[in-house]
Amino acid sequence: MRTITGMAAVLLPFDDAGEIDWFAFDAHVARTRAAGLVPAVNMDTGFGAALDPAGRRRVLDRAGPGCVCGVYVDDTPGATLDLDGYRRAITEVEQSGATPIVFPSWGLHGVREDDLPGVFAAIARDADRFLAFELGAMFVPNGRIYSLATFEQLLALPQCIGAKHSSLARALEWERLELRDRMRPDFMVLTGNDRAIDMVVHGSDYLLGLATFAPDWFAARDRAWAAGNRAAFWERNDLLQYLGQFAFRNPVPAYRHSAAQFLRLRGWLSSSRTHPASPNRPESDVAVLEEIIERAQTVFGE
Repeated sequence: MRTITGMAAVLLPFDDAGEIDWFAFDAHVARTRAAGLVPAVNMDTGFGAALDPAGRRRVLDRAGPGCVCGVYVDDTPGATLDLDGYRRAITEVEQSGATPIVFPSWGLHGVREDDLPGVFAAIARDADRFLAFELGAMFVPNGRIYSLATFEQLLALPQCIGAKHSSLARALEWERLELRDRMRPDFMVLTGNDRAIDMVVHGSDYLLGLATFAPDWFAARDRAWAAGNRAAFWERNDLLQYLGQFAFRNPVPAYRHSAAQFLRLRGWLSSSRTHPASPNRPESDVAVLEEIIERAQTVFGE
């Protein structure tokens, strides 16, 4: 009967002309908030790494205070760590009233494991509060999963209020939960495992790209858990997990096109186009997504 903290990485939609559909974006941020989930913008789902700083700033301004926002340092393979760049990006997000989440850069990717705790300690000195981010290479090539010893050092930083864990591996997340429970129970372990969204029953909260497909369905699942209605929770979770297993199959980054296809079927987007740098799914996927929406009429009462 735990209240689950849910965050949805909001898809940045595009229209048929290949331009960002700002009206649809605004509506989906509002829809996410109305469902009771925290919108997370400029995440991988929102093509944050593919936008320039001005584009990320526009996304942040439109999302408004109270969201979570990815912070980036734009660099290239072989670059050294730009700590000042992270500080500037974090300050911009904090001044907007959002919570920054530290995305990997090539410079951060190249830092020796033993030096990572010092890097995060330096970030913490200039931040009020932030989220760390372990992002597997299946999502982005400069992604990185930290050692458990490095994760333990994050728990020692009061400004670090949580960490999103996107390894798609239950065992690694269980280790972090066990450590969190012993050392700092208020620290949020935000599962990013879209293939195992039931990690919430083990004590994780979530920040999921899958949640942008159906923030209303995720909220309904979470309410069932808080109410102690296990039958409803598992029935809803099973359908959402089927969607996650399908949408997050390899190549994983193509899940963003799955999201656009799905949201268009729900009547929330006018186009299933995505950023040109993102891989696409076959049109045959639509039949599977339609079947999931049809089943949801019974599972979620829609």
